[in-house]
Amino acid sequence: MVADGLTATGARRWSAIPVALRIGILYLLARLVTTAFLFAAAQLSGVGSRFGEGATLGSLALGWDAQWYWFLAENGYPTDLPLTDTGVVAENQWAFMPVYAYLAKALSLLLGSWGAAAVVVSLVAGYLACLVLYRMVLMRAPADVATWAVVFFACAPLAALFQVGYAESLFLLWLFVSLWLVMQRTYGWLYLLIPLMAFTRPGVLAFALFLGLFGIWRWIGRRREPLGRAEVLHIMSLGVLAVITGFAWQVVAGLVTGDSGAYLATELAWRRTWLGEPAAAFIPFEGFVRGAAFWFGSWGLGAVAGYIVLAASVVGASALLLFEPHVRRMGAEARLWSASYLLYLLAVFFPQSSIFRLLVPLSPMWGAVAMPRSTGWRVGVLAACLLGQWWWIYNMYALGNAYWQIP
Repeated sequence: MVADGLTATGARRWSAIPVALRIGILYLLARLVTTAFLFAAAQLSGVGSRFGEGATLGSLALGWDAQWYWFLAENGYPTDLPLTDTGVVAENQWAFMPVYAYLAKALSLLLGSWGAAAVVVSLVAGYLACLVLYRMVLMRAPADVATWAVVFFACAPLAALFQVGYAESLFLLWLFVSLWLVMQRTYGWLYLLIPLMAFTRPGVLAFALFLGLFGIWRWIGRRREPLGRAEVLHIMSLGVLAVITGFAWQVVAGLVTGDSGAYLATELAWRRTWLGEPAAAFIPFEGFVRGAAFWFGSWGLGAVAGYIVLAASVVGASALLLFEPHVRRMGAEARLWSASYLLYLLAVFFPQSSIFRLLVPLSPMWGAVAMPRSTGWRVGVLAACLLGQWWWIYNMYALGNAYWQIP
């Protein structure tokens, strides 16, 4: 009974702390754990690693794509596309959107270092994303569920992205705020947030699809929840804006380089790591089809097995979003976004080790994971998150020496 009283007292004191501070404490603890993992990875980095012996937290934070963002911030975008020895477009800055790189560049004028500024942007954006996620989940579930959703998100297997030079944290912030506003039927700020999303990292076309599906859902349910003309106009206008900004970067790259296919050719250049020579032109859904054949063929299981697993994964994900009770409790907005984003990935992405990072925008679904209120379940999920986080950091940063160890 004494223990129960102490527990109840502790819970009341915790609840009395302002939400922003509570989330800040949880986020800080999560970042300390991630820092310990990254420090261990730096110590384990050896001759065969991309980072070599003597790796530091700084070198890990500025590894992989962070180098591209830094190079972009310092040198801008090429007017002439670089070519390989065989005459095809090589990897270059056009694959990376400008907002994150140049925001860090602006902050570096105060901090004196682009790398330090980039990490600060990621850290702050990650914290703010946690705050918004809490508010999102709180609209569908009790406070303890919202808190655990934040804990899982802050400690997730890809949580190292919150403290390295990647644009994911910033994109998640724009995305979470946008979804939260849609959940509140407040649309004005989306006219700013959609362009910010579009020029932070690819994915705003998925948001365009989401708005289309959301508009259909609102129309079907207009008797249950009144749908006014102003809301219809906002949804349609924002959908058009998301489509325009979603294709805008291709237009910008074409105008600057004089090559209308510059952006897509640049994106396809990254597939050569796995395919040697990818398709000459971008074909929707071709990446996943070829990827299924490539990976299952590499594993000696045959292309047919890859196609079967791909089809089963699509059916399984659809069933989860349609019928799983905890997912349904998250509301139509989170489910429609998840479906839209998965369809977008299926259409544009070639599956490889970066698939884990590309799935991070599905993070609103941490609310569904936190719905079961069993202590054992929640502790188990947290343990799995931390184990997955260490596995990812160890492979991508301590080792980072194989084609499947690219974050």
